[in-house]
Amino acid sequence: MMIENPEDVLVDAAGQRHAPFAGDARIVSLVPSLTELVCDLGLAPSLVGRTGFCVHPREVLKGVTKVGGTKDVNLERLRALEATHVIVNIDENRKECVEEIARWVPHVIVTHPCMPEDNLAVYRLFGALFGRQAEAAGLVAGLEAALADARATGACLPPEKVLYLIWREPWMSVARSTYISATLATVGWETWPAGDEPRYPAFEWDAPWLAGVERVFLSSEPYRFQARHVAEVAALAGRPAVLIDGEMASWYGSRAVEGLRYLSHLRRQLAGFAPGPQ
Repeated sequence: MMIENPEDVLVDAAGQRHAPFAGDARIVSLVPSLTELVCDLGLAPSLVGRTGFCVHPREVLKGVTKVGGTKDVNLERLRALEATHVIVNIDENRKECVEEIARWVPHVIVTHPCMPEDNLAVYRLFGALFGRQAEAAGLVAGLEAALADARATGACLPPEKVLYLIWREPWMSVARSTYISATLATVGWETWPAGDEPRYPAFEWDAPWLAGVERVFLSSEPYRFQARHVAEVAALAGRPAVLIDGEMASWYGSRAVEGLRYLSHLRRQLAGFAPGPQ
């Protein structure tokens, strides 16, 4: 059995090698799902800044300073927080903003989960950086179990081609290159259209590829699809349509564990092999 090199755990998605931090960390997270992970690792007391989209866990974050959004960070406010570490993501944060932050913040941690399995490395990285190895190990075990269950669910049911809606006017879906698509694929849902680019394609309801779609999902984010939209979409698509919790399909970090369990249950439920929502 190959033994993991402890030093490899400390390399982030940009290839930067970090060192365990021995002092009192002052963390700013510019990634909503990873703000939740920071808290779940027991690091909430070290969290000094977040974006306005960082909403979980709500009670814990009420007293944490907001520094703007993921794309429009208030750099002056962030700088005043004297952070030792800033957590960013390749897809969610602007490269030029991250480069500016790196000019005065000692440690910028770059992340880029592209599929649920990638969260394992993020857990281990954060755990090793901030002395939370035990908590990280618990998340690793939880995710590995959730992944095994999700894959078993996908293996025992026929693959299903789905359209995952994220926006209305224009109607928009997700490409195969997205984290959302990879997460849905774990339980046997194949997203359409079939390409990798653009990552969030707009489409019209007369597109030829829609003929192969078997089910439509209406996500709760970023557009807040609601029950009143289901009948409209079902009529347009001529296919079954159902609401889906967007956080469970698109948030990585610690939410990925609950997300995979949710999707496994929903997959079985829609196939007639599980009871309704718990």
